Amino acid sequence: MSAIVECCGVSRLRAHRLGRGWTRERAVAELVSLCSLSGIDRPNLDAEQLGAWERRVRMPRAQTIDLLCRLYETDTQGLGLAGGYRKEDSSGLAFLAPAEPRLPAPRFAAAPAPPRGGDPLDSLARSHRRAIERTLAATTLTSGELESLDSKLLTLRRAYVSDPPIVMLTRLLTTLEEVRQYSEERQPALVQVRLSEMLAVLSTLTADALMKLGRKEQARDWYGTAGSAADDSGNRDLRTRVRVQAAMLPFYYGPLEEAAALTHEAVLLNRGRPTATGAFAAAADARVRAHRGDDEGARAAIAQARDLFERSRPTAPGDDAWAFPYRRLQLYLSGAHTALGDTAQAGRAQDEALRLYPDRTGIDPALLRLEQAMCLVKQRSVSEAFQLARDTYLTLPEHHRTQILGARAADIIKITPENVRPRAARELGELLALPTGST
Repeated sequence: MSAIVECCGVSRLRAHRLGRGWTRERAVAELVSLCSLSGIDRPNLDAEQLGAWERRVRMPRAQTIDLLCRLYETDTQGLGLAGGYRKEDSSGLAFLAPAEPRLPAPRFAAAPAPPRGGDPLDSLARSHRRAIERTLAATTLTSGELESLDSKLLTLRRAYVSDPPIVMLTRLLTTLEEVRQYSEERQPALVQVRLSEMLAVLSTLTADALMKLGRKEQARDWYGTAGSAADDSGNRDLRTRVRVQAAMLPFYYGPLEEAAALTHEAVLLNRGRPTATGAFAAAADARVRAHRGDDEGARAAIAQARDLFERSRPTAPGDDAWAFPYRRLQLYLSGAHTALGDTAQAGRAQDEALRLYPDRTGIDPALLRLEQAMCLVKQRSVSEAFQLARDTYLTLPEHHRTQILGARAADIIKITPENVRPRAARELGELLALPTGST
């Protein structure tokens, strides 16, 4: 254990686990099994709590220290938890328990003083090199734990497609804190890059959930954090993706100039690479240009989006919130064609996208149907348009009737000339003015 502590700069408690090749989840399971076999009540313990003890952020209770000693077949001194009072178990064995928590271990290994005699410069260089080697080898995250974080992130990305934003926020923030704790400690460069990528994805999804709920200032801040994490990772595809996602906030809530700046930056970052993210950037750019009245630029961006998507290789399944599948491409092209007044092309994109949403529930299908209503307004089928908008809003599960959907429905009223607005337009406005949960 001493060799692991010295080499990796970890606590003795963590060194015992690493020496057995256990993940934190495995160590917790082994402790639960020990308690079951011994007829002892198990402590309230999970992998996150164990990690906090190993990092010396928190200190376990005396009874739990006894169990850890049994698990790792050592005493409190061997675990680095020796302190100022004693406790005996039923077998009469005494264990020393800590009187107070210890301060966290330093993040970087200190260079030892050079030994006396010989070449002082050579000795100094050797001692510093050894210290650097220990620092580079130091890590608080095993490969198993990194895989566990990857698995959690994938589960969240899939759940985000269908679960309500308010439910997802708590889950996202919990995982964000776990990744943040690992990120603030010394990790190997490749691991640190992976953690920064995780922070970027989780922060982006958090911002997106806040945006859907209408919490615009918080969403803006989180998009900024996502951008910082993406830039820190150095992953160009991720940096592009975060900027495209961030453009949604000003696209729906204004100002459009800010959305245009973000999509333009994303297109430049992508540099024409035939990837799903590149197609996403071009499609978002097309939608923004169409809404700003740049018809020629919008049509050129639509063509680019189609071309990049056709030449790209899908990197994630369609039930992944971080994917950009064909149905999402059609969603964005629907928005661009609708703003351009190309109702026939918009209708084809809407029908194609809705065909790929089997149950047709959730925010994206609702947005598509609202764009169908906009096309009906442009085709002067106003009464039919407002009936579709009203039915779309009321049939959506209440927890998905977020402010972003309300803002899009309100756009239908805005594009309808006052002199032809039916009574249903006023009723839709009154419906949208009701607080969530009152409809």
